[in-house]
Amino acid sequence: MVKLLIIGAGGFLGAVLRYLLTGAFQNLSGSASFPFGTLAVNLLGCFMIGLLSYIAEYRSLFGVETRMFVFVGLLGAMTTFSTFGNETYGLIKDAKFSFALLNIGIHVTVGLGAVWLGRVLAYAVWR
Repeated sequence: MVKLLIIGAGGFLGAVLRYLLTGAFQNLSGSASFPFGTLAVNLLGCFMIGLLSYIAEYRSLFGVETRMFVFVGLLGAMTTFSTFGNETYGLIKDAKFSFALLNIGIHVTVGLGAVWLGRVLAYAVWR
């Protein structure tokens, strides 16, 4: 139960950060046509998970609870794209290139397909 509370606290902060940072970056861009806010948050999340996962892996500065709070909760809620990037990097680092390409391909193509299918279903049900 304590683990869930730790993750939940990090998730709360990550979700709030996502909202605030996305809005701030979008406003700074001055664009209403391209989602610069989401792009900036996703890239920032990827940078942060890369930096912090290296520190966690090679410097052992984070305990188990801190890792749950930061990686699963905070960064997981701020952007799942950072987790995707970190896991794909891990596959590349482990020389599992075909799995890395498969992971990228499935996330992009099936993810977009799932968005389309959800919209088609919603249209069919609630038109």
